[in-house]
Amino acid sequence: MRHLPAPSLSFLCDMELTVEGAHLPGKTPIGNRRIIRVTGGSLKGDRLTAEVIPGGDDWITVREDGTIIQDVRILLKTDDGELIMMSYRGIRTGEPEVLQRLDNNEEVDPDEYYFRTVPIFETASAKYDWLNRRMFVSIGIRLPGKVNYSIYIVD
Repeated sequence: MRHLPAPSLSFLCDMELTVEGAHLPGKTPIGNRRIIRVTGGSLKGDRLTAEVIPGGDDWITVREDGTIIQDVRILLKTDDGELIMMSYRGIRTGEPEVLQRLDNNEEVDPDEYYFRTVPIFETASAKYDWLNRRMFVSIGIRLPGKVNYSIYIVD
């Protein structure tokens, strides 16, 4: 069997999301659920600059070990007026005491936990159509009242 080379990554943009406190619906058959409203934010990069339209949500499942599975949907408006839908699934995990500090809204060194997502973009814009046809990955950091990501194109 042929071994293919690992794909490379190229920087797309940095993203900052501002968020509300979690709504806690409780334990369901899937796990403990949290819903976090995205109240705004921005993306900044050479190929993509946009504002986050308030109203998106992060539907979180908290596993028994404290690992968080994200399911996020937001709407972006580019600096030139185009609309882009963005969704991503992600995982945030670490040692129990680190996850507790994050849950307490403390600032925690990102080297102490694993936080990755896989964004998908969808748009009707001809200018940004290339976003419809690429894969992306990101690394994240949770900060008090917000979340920051660096998003990369998988080349």
